[in-house]
Amino acid sequence: MKLAIAGNGMIVRDFGPYATQVPGLELAAIVGRPSAQDKLDALAAELAIPLVFTDYDACLASDAVDTVWVALPNSLHYEYSKRALLAGKHVICEKPFVLNASELAELTAVAQERDLILVEAISNQHSANYLAIKERMGEVGSLRLVQCDYSQFSSRYARFRAGEHIPAFDPTMGGGALLDLGIYTLHFVAGLLGRPRSVTYTPTMDNGVDTSGVVVMDYGNVTAVCVCAKDSGGPIRSKLQGDAATIFMDGAPNAMPGFSVQPHGGEAQAFNLSAASHRMIEEFVEFERLIAEHDTEARDRYLAHSALVLDIALEALASAGISLGE
Repeated sequence: MKLAIAGNGMIVRDFGPYATQVPGLELAAIVGRPSAQDKLDALAAELAIPLVFTDYDACLASDAVDTVWVALPNSLHYEYSKRALLAGKHVICEKPFVLNASELAELTAVAQERDLILVEAISNQHSANYLAIKERMGEVGSLRLVQCDYSQFSSRYARFRAGEHIPAFDPTMGGGALLDLGIYTLHFVAGLLGRPRSVTYTPTMDNGVDTSGVVVMDYGNVTAVCVCAKDSGGPIRSKLQGDAATIFMDGAPNAMPGFSVQPHGGEAQAFNLSAASHRMIEEFVEFERLIAEHDTEARDRYLAHSALVLDIALEALASAGISLGE
C-alpha cells in the first residue's frame, strides 16, 4: 500500500507516527490546502513522507500513490473519496463514511465497477478484542441489554461555546456528538446484533448541534442503549448483559482495550488479545491485506456493514429532527 494522506488534522498526527508498524504500508505522500503548506511540510518531515502536494489532482495523478486515506472533515469525505476512486486509487475513508445513503451507494458502485478497494476506517470492527467478544457472545446466555458509552469532554467545546466555528460542532459539515463519538457505539452494536427494529435518538442540543445524546435501539428481546457526549465526560464502559453472564469492557469502543466475562455467581475472567501499540494499527493491517490480496469479497462485507451503520445513524438523527448538510 503506497498511501497518500489527505488531511493534516488530529487523527493524522495521532496515527502517523505508528504507520511504520503496519507491514507493507508506505507513507508515500501527504496532500492538503495551499494554506496548510507549513503544516504539511512539518508533518512530512516528522513522518519521513517524501511527497507533499497542495493540489489534490496532482497527488492523484502520481504513480507513487495507489491508496488515499481520506482524513478530512466529514463533509468532504464523499467528494475526495469519489475523486480518488475515479483516478484509480483505493480509498480508506475516515468515519463517518459519508452523510447520506445515496453517496455511499454511489461510491460503492464506483469501487466495484473499477475493481478497487473502498473501506471505512472504523477501528473496532478490526480489533482482535472486538472479534473475540463476537465469538464469546454465546456465553452470556439469552442476551437482554447492551450498553455502549463513549463520553469525552471535547478540548474544542469551550471554543465552540465562545462562538468560534468548529467543523466538529457544525451540523452542516456533518458535525455533532453522534457522528463523532457515537458512531463508534453504533458500529459496536450493529456489528454484534445487525439491524434493529427501530431507532430513536434523544440529544442535548446546543446552538443547533447535538453535543450529547442517547440512542435506543430495539432488537425485540434485546434493547441496546448508546450514549455519546462531547459536552461532558465520565466513565466509559460497554456491557452485554445476559441471563448467564455479562461481558464488559472498560474503555472507549474505538480503542477496545480488553474485556472481561463474568458468569453470574462466578469470577470474572479478563482477556486482551490485542498486542498493537495503537488502536488503529489493526484496522490498517487489515486494509493493507485487502489491497495486497485484492479481497473484494471482504470489501463488500465491510461496505454492507458501513451502509447498515449509516442507515442507523441517519434514522437516529431523523428521529430527533436533525438534518445533515443543511
